[in-house]
Order: sequence, then structure tokens, then C-alpha cells
Amino acid sequence: MPGLGTSFGRGGATTAQQDLANADCILIEGSSMAEAHPVGFRWVMKAKEKGATIIHVDPRFSRTSALADIWVPIRAGTDIAFLGGLVRHVLTEEKFFREYVVHYTNASCILREDFRDTEDNGDAYFSGWNEAERFYDPKTWAYEGEDNLSFPRRDLSLQHPRCVFQKLKRHFSRYTPQMVAKVCGIPPELFLQVADHLTSCSGPEKTAAICYAVGWTQHSKGVQIIRTAAILQLLLGNIGRPGGGILALRGHASIQGSTDIPTLYDILPGYLNMPSASKDEHSLGDHLKKNTKPTGLWANYPKYYISLLKAYYGARATKENDYGYDWMPKITGDHSFFEFLYDMLDGKMEGMLVMGQNPAVGAQNARLERKALARLQWLVVRDLVEVETASFWYDSPEIERGELKTEEIETEVFLFPVAGHAEKEGSFTQTQRLVQWREKAVDPPGESRSESWFMHQLAKRLIAKAHASNDPLDEPLRALDWWYPEDEHGEPKMEAVLAEINGWKISSEPAPNESIFRYGVEAQLDGFNDLKDDGSTACGCWIYSGIFPSDGKNKALARESRDYLGHGWGFAWPADRRIIYNRASAAPDGSPWSERKKLVWWDAPNESWTGYDVPDFQKDKPPNYQPNGHREGLAAQPGDAPFILHEDGLAWLHVPKGLQDGPMPTHFEALESPMHNALYPRDTNPVVDWFTRATNRFAPPNDPRFPYILTTYRLTEHHTAGGMSRFLPHLAELQPEMFVELSRELATELGIKNGDDVCVVNLRAAIGARALVSRRLRPLHFDGRIIHQVAMPFHWGSAGPLRGDVANDLMAISGEPNVTIMETKALVCNIVPGKLPRGPAYLPFLNKYASQAGPENLHPEQPAPGAPEGGKHQSGHGQHGTSE
Repeated sequence: MPGLGTSFGRGGATTAQQDLANADCILIEGSSMAEAHPVGFRWVMKAKEKGATIIHVDPRFSRTSALADIWVPIRAGTDIAFLGGLVRHVLTEEKFFREYVVHYTNASCILREDFRDTEDNGDAYFSGWNEAERFYDPKTWAYEGEDNLSFPRRDLSLQHPRCVFQKLKRHFSRYTPQMVAKVCGIPPELFLQVADHLTSCSGPEKTAAICYAVGWTQHSKGVQIIRTAAILQLLLGNIGRPGGGILALRGHASIQGSTDIPTLYDILPGYLNMPSASKDEHSLGDHLKKNTKPTGLWANYPKYYISLLKAYYGARATKENDYGYDWMPKITGDHSFFEFLYDMLDGKMEGMLVMGQNPAVGAQNARLERKALARLQWLVVRDLVEVETASFWYDSPEIERGELKTEEIETEVFLFPVAGHAEKEGSFTQTQRLVQWREKAVDPPGESRSESWFMHQLAKRLIAKAHASNDPLDEPLRALDWWYPEDEHGEPKMEAVLAEINGWKISSEPAPNESIFRYGVEAQLDGFNDLKDDGSTACGCWIYSGIFPSDGKNKALARESRDYLGHGWGFAWPADRRIIYNRASAAPDGSPWSERKKLVWWDAPNESWTGYDVPDFQKDKPPNYQPNGHREGLAAQPGDAPFILHEDGLAWLHVPKGLQDGPMPTHFEALESPMHNALYPRDTNPVVDWFTRATNRFAPPNDPRFPYILTTYRLTEHHTAGGMSRFLPHLAELQPEMFVELSRELATELGIKNGDDVCVVNLRAAIGARALVSRRLRPLHFDGRIIHQVAMPFHWGSAGPLRGDVANDLMAISGEPNVTIMETKALVCNIVPGKLPRGPAYLPFLNKYASQAGPENLHPEQPAPGAPEGGKHQSGHGQHGTSE
């Protein structure tokens, strides 16, 4: 999310999947969209039918590649070098959409004199680096002068040596086609073919779209990969326009929803920041001062935040008690899942609830994960079947090998049967920010219950215990306004939850207990513009406000699409806008860039913005509006500033604040790589968190024991950790066995035939698989050196009728510095022909090829044990990725 958030203002997809049909070119990278997102891929095919060029960049030739016009094989983990090469091409060949770039981006903004780029010293570091503490102080990344983010000094000619445009040109100057070939293994002629197709889709008449998924996010520099794509799209003028944008493909039905109304530790609903336990956020006033921006939409932060507190605590939240701010949990450090894992291993954690997750298969370094589960006192697992996280204590590879013994494991496991998606009601928020209501089709069998029932009933019991207690620590539970009406089975009425998410005007007369509306339909808010900071409104998630307004209609349940963008079907946040930043679809004077690519425009006779989408702009702000003096909020932004969540109203090519690892993307190698960095003397992202531990070691660069690059992918026939697919006969028959895919050349070199048993080995584990020998993976050539890549799916485990070894046993635990995501798409391994030894023979085999003894740190850039972790451990998700 910070990759998109710091670039544009929001962390969600900028466009709708249907709008891909209007693209003249589509670049798919970091995703096999046809396999992992086949429903959305139909719109890519619509574009192709209309003449669009489809480009797929991926280490492996997949179903997506087969339907693309151009397939570009790439060395896994080198996306910044490839995209950076495209950025350089756009700049040096002057292919950028000048009027768009000058008016709508910060290309013209002048940076401080003391800012230093990675190119200034050639050492891969920006100014502000603190080696001892391992973080960047971003002060020097800002614009020149006072009030520099809200009212920057600009040179619209783009000639000033310190303007962002000139710094960007210098930053990417070495990302030549020859450098791309040296780093990525992509021949210059193929690179230039892609560059020509993509850059031809710039200007008033043409647009290009970019689609990505976890193939970009799951890297040690994943945020900066997405940032490079954002820079490219801004230079081409493709954001906010039909057939343009960046589509962040979410891998589950409601991954977008679980970040909007989050399952993340560092943000609150609507990307508000979770308060910190630091001294500068001691009170609500401190928190609001730190997070409220003087200009742009985030000037309304107090309205969104106080309304959320009122939704949590109701009448108990008053001005006198800071609306319950003291009851809110506070961040004290890194509270990510990987920290939980280490706490489990170290005996610091008593128990855990696992819902909708199977970490014994789906977590990185899963072998270590299963050992950590054995240190818990209790474990609650809610799932459709007995997945590996529930059965690890008696049926797992560690039990088979004797690494764990059932009789010695004290973890008490509670397996709760759950309702399937057709057996409960609620909402999905899918990949394009679209909220759709799911109606219950059938009752769940037996004692199966929905997640909402479980959390509702658990909350009621905990609140009751808190009311029976005098402990001050229980006061936050006592303060909760838990009001939701129930059906006859104790299931909370989910439309009541949606009504609270939408928000209401607080009245002295609550509705009857059985009503799904807290104060009646007429009290419901019609949108986030109605929110107040005086305690008179409550709202569970400000960006969703308007989904269940005062007309009493659940807009997520709407099923009457009336145009190509799908208005009338579901509700897309914010305010049902399908293409966000769509003010950029019109020229600075408010007229469409072209008739072919018109979306919203200024209707001068009616003095309002109109068009085919809900304008993502103040509807009555004319294009020629200029603020008088230093005004606040949206009034401080001119009429040609489409990116209203940024203080300056501009999209950011250079990020002046909000990222932990630099204002512009820089190529670094993966934490495990067979090559050194060809661009800089440093190999790896300096701010990354390595999660150093003897059982989580990393191979040094070019380690001869592990000569092959390993990447993972998903299959259409299986779903993530397999709990919803491996137990179903018809899907098990389609993809019955774990396999590793390798090229014919590598197979010949190793004496492996298609279907042979092989072992995949690295420092963390060894797993067994069948060999899939195919032309879908091909050797890459680097100045006479050949590097092979292998790929494997990640769906198998030890439970159920369809069993196989766990790909994630091989994956290291690591933390990208902005969002603490792991690197699973580019590691190293060895391939050993033959069956994997089982039982007690496993550990001697592993030690033969990857000794488990020796120091914790093998990589020369890995910090010493006990060194500060990467970044500042501040929120990397909040405010759509623009938090400090």
C-alpha cells in the first residue's frame, strides 16, 4: 500500500478491472493474472480483442504469457532495474506526457540543497542515513523552503538543477538497456520492444495500464518496486484516466477489505494511524497534531478519527476524556506476525487464535513456525477442515523426524468448525475497492459458526468479565459500545455492522434494540463529508461512508449496473468512485484531454465537475481556482491539483516523506542472490529487517552451495495453503502432487527426467517434489554466465488426502522496511536428484547439503545479532501509505 499511497495518496487500486478493456497497452508483471485472477483477466482479453498490446514480464512462461503478445523472462527480484530502465527510456527519449507531468506531479518542485541522491556518492545511500540506528531521517528529502509540502517552490520549465525532474533523470541515468541486460538477463532488443510499445501509449489519445500482485509485493524492496511502476505511469500520464492506472491484484475475495478495516497491527479503519506509546502521542491532541496535515483531504483527520472513537465507545467517549483515546491500544514496537512467531519460540506468548490462516503451511520458514506452535499453552484454530496448524502436534514432518514428540507438546489445540462463505452473510471488498454484499445461501451444518458469531460471542463474554472486574486494565473493554442486534442463533446482524461502518449522526434517542440502525435510518450519514470532530458523528470507517446512507439502501447489495464502470453494482470506496484521481483525466483547464479518453470534465454552464464517474474532486471547484494566501484543507489546493490526499495536491515522483528506505526507488539484490549488485557497492536494501536467528539464516551472495534462484507461484486449481482446495477430490485430481518446475537445460545438466523425484535444499530446510521439466523456464545469460531459475507452487502440506512437502519451509523470515512483508519470490536453492530421506534420515541429509551448524550471520551485509532492526517501526500502512 505505501508504494501506491506515497505516490498518489491512497493505497488501493487506482482503477476498475472493467476499465482495462479501454487500455491500449497492458503490462502485467509480478502476477500470472490468467492463473491467479482469471475472472479479472477477461478484461485484459477484451482489451486485446480491441487491439491492445499485452506484455507479460515473469521468470516463468505461464498461462498469462501464452495469451500475451510479448513475454519477457526476467531474473526474479530485479524488477526495479527493468522498470527503472523504462523510466530512463521515457526521460531520455522525451516520451513523457509533458503537460500532465508539469501540472499534476511534483516534477517541478525544488528540493533542498542538502538532499543527496544515491548517484551523488554512488554508494546506494540517500542523505539522512544513520548507520548506527539503521534508519533514514527523511528531513533532507523535503522540498525547499517553509511550508514546503503544502506550497512548494516550483519551476514549471523543469530546468532547475534541483527540481524533482532533473534529480529523477540523474537517478535513473545508469539504468540503460545494457544495464538491464546485465542485471535482469533481458536482451536489449527485447527491452526496447517493450519500451516502444509502452511509451507509445502516452499523451491525450492513448493510455496503458499496469497490473501486479504478490510477485511484486513479496520482496525485500517490494514497496519500491511498486513505486517505480507509479513513477512510470505518472510520466506517461496514465493515472486517473480511462484505460490507465495501476491495478493491485488482491489474491483473496476480501484482502482489500482486510486492510481497509484492518487485520494489521499498525493502522485503524480507513488507514488512520494506530497511536504510538511514544511521548509525542500522549494525548488525543498530540496524536491529532502529529497526523493532521494542514492542506489536502488529510486536514480532516480529526473528523475521521474522533468519529471512529465515537463508533468504538459511544456515549462513554466525551470531549472531557479525549473521546476515549486513553482506551485505545498503543504501538510499542514491531507487533507483526513474525515478532509473534519469535515470541512463541521464546516462550513469551501463551496462546493464539488462528482464523482464516494456516501458518503451519502458509507462513515463511514454516518448519520453524510448527516448532513455535509447540511452545504455546493453547491454540484456537477455526477452519473448514483440520488443517496442518491444528494437527501439527501429532501429524507433521517434525513428528515424523523426531524433532518434535507428541507426548512432549503441551499445546492444547481447540479446533472450531466454521461456516463457509455461502453459509453466512457479510461483505467482500475486492481488488478494485469494490464492496459487494454476500447473502447467506444455506445454514451451516452442525455446530459450525461464522467468524462474526465467534467474535461477537467472544466479545460479549470478555466484556461481561471486564464488568465483573475492578482492574483498571479492563476499562477499555468496559468502555466498548457493543450494541449489535442478534438473530435467534446469536448471530449479529451484519447489516447493523455495515450501518456503523457507514456512520451516523448521534441522537439522544437510540433505535429499538432489534433495529439494524443505531439511531434510525434518517440518522445515517450520506458520506464522509458529513463527519464532524465535535463528537456529534460516529463512523466505523470513513472511506466507506455512503455505503448505507439515510435512504436505508445497502449499496453493497446493489445489483443493477448501469454503465461500463459498474455504477449501480456494489459500492467502491471512496464515494463510489471507480477510477480515483479522475480529475487528472481532464486537462488543467477542465476539458477532456481527448474525446477518446474522456472521463470527467468541468461543466462550465453548471459550474460543476461531471462525467462518466463520480468526480474525485470538489465538485464545485473550478479549474482556474487559486487559493488566496495560506488557506487550509482542500481550499488550499488549486483547481488543477488532482491528488487531493497529498498536501500539495500533486502526485509524487519523489517522495518527500512517508517511506523508510528512500524517496526514489533503487535497485538492490534479493537478500539471497547468486549475483552482486551491478549498480551499487551495496547488495541489499540497507533498511530491511533480517529477523536474525540461527534457525533463519541467509546464504551469502553467489554461494556455490545454492546456485539456483527459487521463486514460488500459485495454481488456479488450488488456493493458498490448501485448506479450501486440497481436501476436495475434483481439485485434488486436477493438481495431485507437489512439484518443482525446471528448465530442460538444467534437467539435462543434473540428469533429471520429467516426473523424477528431486529434493530442493537451502539453509532453512529440504523438501521433496516431483520434477516438472519444461520450456516454461529458460536459462538466463549474463556476460557468458548462465543462471538457472526454478519455480514451485506453495499449496501442499501434511494434512488431508492430498499431501506434499511445504514450499514455505524453504522461505526465510524477513521484513521489508515499510510493511514488514517477507521475501518469497527470489531466494536461492540447490536441486538434488532422488527422493528426500524421511524420518531420522532427514537431518543428516540436510546437514550434508546445508550444514545447520555455524554462525547466525552468513551474509556479509546482515547486521550482527542484537543490532537495531530496520526502519523506525512506525506505521507503514497508515494514511494510505503517507505516514511518517
